Amino acid sequence: MTPGPGLHRTQLPLGFKTSGVNSGVRRYRPDFGLIYSEVDACAAGVFTLNSYKAAPVEYSLKLLPSSNIRAIVTNSGQANAATGTKGVEDNLAIAQAVAQELTVSPNQVLMASTGVIGAFLAMDKLLPVIPEMILRLNDVAESFALAILTTDLVPKAITTVVELSTGPCRITGICKGSGMIHPNMATMLGYLLTDANISSDLCHTFLKEVTDLSFNMISVDGDTSTNDCVFMLANGVSGASLVTDQDHVVFKKALLDVSQFLAKSIAADGEGATKLIEVKIKGAANLHIARQAVRAITLSPLIKSAIHGEDPNWGRILAKLGAAEVPFEWLNNMNLKIQDHLVFEKGSPSDFDRALVKESLKTNQVNIYIDFDKGVFEAKGWGCDLSKKYVEINAEYS
Repeated sequence: MTPGPGLHRTQLPLGFKTSGVNSGVRRYRPDFGLIYSEVDACAAGVFTLNSYKAAPVEYSLKLLPSSNIRAIVTNSGQANAATGTKGVEDNLAIAQAVAQELTVSPNQVLMASTGVIGAFLAMDKLLPVIPEMILRLNDVAESFALAILTTDLVPKAITTVVELSTGPCRITGICKGSGMIHPNMATMLGYLLTDANISSDLCHTFLKEVTDLSFNMISVDGDTSTNDCVFMLANGVSGASLVTDQDHVVFKKALLDVSQFLAKSIAADGEGATKLIEVKIKGAANLHIARQAVRAITLSPLIKSAIHGEDPNWGRILAKLGAAEVPFEWLNNMNLKIQDHLVFEKGSPSDFDRALVKESLKTNQVNIYIDFDKGVFEAKGWGCDLSKKYVEINAEYS
């Protein structure tokens, strides 16, 4: 894979172009972005489970799955959520204006917005720069990745090449997310692009499967946004198709790798975060409980605060697992490691060097390993520590 978070040249799949421009909503950086496919693309999406969905979410949800999507437009700074009839009208006006410039149908243009809830789109700033946004289309991901950021510290994009029996294809992933992140369908804005020839139904199947193992397994603060969505577009320009069973396995594995890389990048870039937390569980007798347990740990403010303070307080992990309804017999049988140090074994505290474990937490990634030894199911997820900076960011957000 080519490098992810940070400013790199992330080459797009064949037939895709992106751009980002500054409309004036934000003072300095790009705030209005476009993904464009030169030919019709099969597309699917997964969306927030928040019952109060933003206007662009409701709009895009109705268009997917589809076999003829040509563009995705995203603005940052204004969420266009809780904006009533005007929000719906403004969303449609942007889609129509972009469609007209691209000479496609508005039904071929998906929409996404991110920013402050209750803020109307700055139509006087966005509409005039649409021609410039189209003029700046190019074959790398970075300008679009910058344009969709809110409180993120770095853009997030990555590309990988997949060798199929019918030839090579490319997958590019782009996402944004830093706060209001909780595993509830999409949890952020994400874009997965490929030049492989894949139907919209297969796109939906792949997207749902990899989302459940990546974007749905991260948590920053437990809040599910009104605007969260992940899109997948496949335009077939490479000529490579998924013909054999092995093609399906290889492609889905690559798509999952890209999605998990981006998911970890979001958790690591959580608002005010100084440490990425990775939780791995194995030996579970029930997959649902295993995933629930991972999410409980990554969400707990007590655990997140302890890790920020580099305090190896394993009791908080045990207590949170019990509160998450992990069966007593599982907990009484488990082995728990913080970093590589065994701190709890088969129902009793281990004799570990507290100072050594504390020292091991002075790093930018903390690993928590749990083995219940009760079954064959595994789960993995990511979160971040909770710092004073998180409070500062969100106290001043609007």
